[in-house]
Amino acid sequence: MVSSCVKSFSESFTSMDCCSSLLTARLSSSLIKPQLLTSSLISGSIITNFASKKCKPHRVLKVSAGSFSYHKFIHFALDETKRHALLVPSPLQEKYSSMTAMDGTTELQMLSFQAPKIRLLRSLSIENEAMQILDFAVFARPEFDVPIFCANFFSTATINIIVLDLNPLHNVIDQRDYKEKYFKRLIPLGLKYSKLFPWGGKLTSESLKFFSPIVIWTKFPPSQDSYDALYSAFTEYYKAWLELIDQAPEEIDASHITCNREAQLKYLTWREEKDPGHGILKRLIGERLAKDLVRNFLFNGLDEPGSKGFLDYFPEYRCEDGSINKKRSIIGKSFENRPWDARGEFIGGNGVVPS
Repeated sequence: MVSSCVKSFSESFTSMDCCSSLLTARLSSSLIKPQLLTSSLISGSIITNFASKKCKPHRVLKVSAGSFSYHKFIHFALDETKRHALLVPSPLQEKYSSMTAMDGTTELQMLSFQAPKIRLLRSLSIENEAMQILDFAVFARPEFDVPIFCANFFSTATINIIVLDLNPLHNVIDQRDYKEKYFKRLIPLGLKYSKLFPWGGKLTSESLKFFSPIVIWTKFPPSQDSYDALYSAFTEYYKAWLELIDQAPEEIDASHITCNREAQLKYLTWREEKDPGHGILKRLIGERLAKDLVRNFLFNGLDEPGSKGFLDYFPEYRCEDGSINKKRSIIGKSFENRPWDARGEFIGGNGVVPS
């Protein structure tokens, strides 16, 4: 059953929005057993306790996904953020902290915070002996045009499917000035890890606009060395993002703030509609709760005043009857190889193949 889950998950990457891809796998809810992630606030400090199994001492992990945990990634991010900003619980935390699936045993664990420059820092984690899942993202307030930090990790005893990126708020393919502003100095960082983590395969033209030249999109078999490298990449990417938000001046021009807000809403709208994780969430907690979790937690912000519908942002997906085309790709083209060169220049045409 795990193998069929991985196959479904991997195939979905050929045409999906990768940033929240981790829930695409067609898991049976009977596979999932909770290992609880609990968080408490004591005197304004965040103390996170993880109930998880210790890693096996051998370097190659063969027994189960449970021998490795992504909890330390979350722990690192929270601790590091606290060194840079006053991090407090988001209002979302009261409603979205944990959910029990319809099987009565599966737990979905959620955390959410905010800070003066951060609109929302949130994570969703699911973990058991068969798999490890992490969906972690940080969104800046619209007064700052910094990229969106994105980490989506899916691991089993046989494969890891990984996306790590600073998702650009504005299209780096069309807006060179934005790419130069935020990614020029980060290209060496991206090159460092692209050598360790080869390109993971097809990525659709539609999805590509939401990724940067330093994106890590990869698949690899389980090994402690690979996990150590991934943790290193996560920490370096997150420190880079924190440096960007620290240095970002607050925008005072109302038109620029509106532009940033609109760009984030477009990103969230794409993700909410095309997120392939809705299927597994629906299977775990039912359609109503799944829709609520996707819209109001994972992609929170869609109900902002002035927000538009999916077809307003992506009219090419309109069907003749006015409904939304459910296909992942309308263009029908994918990038089988990394579409940026060593200087961060887009060379996508060299790797385009049919989706």
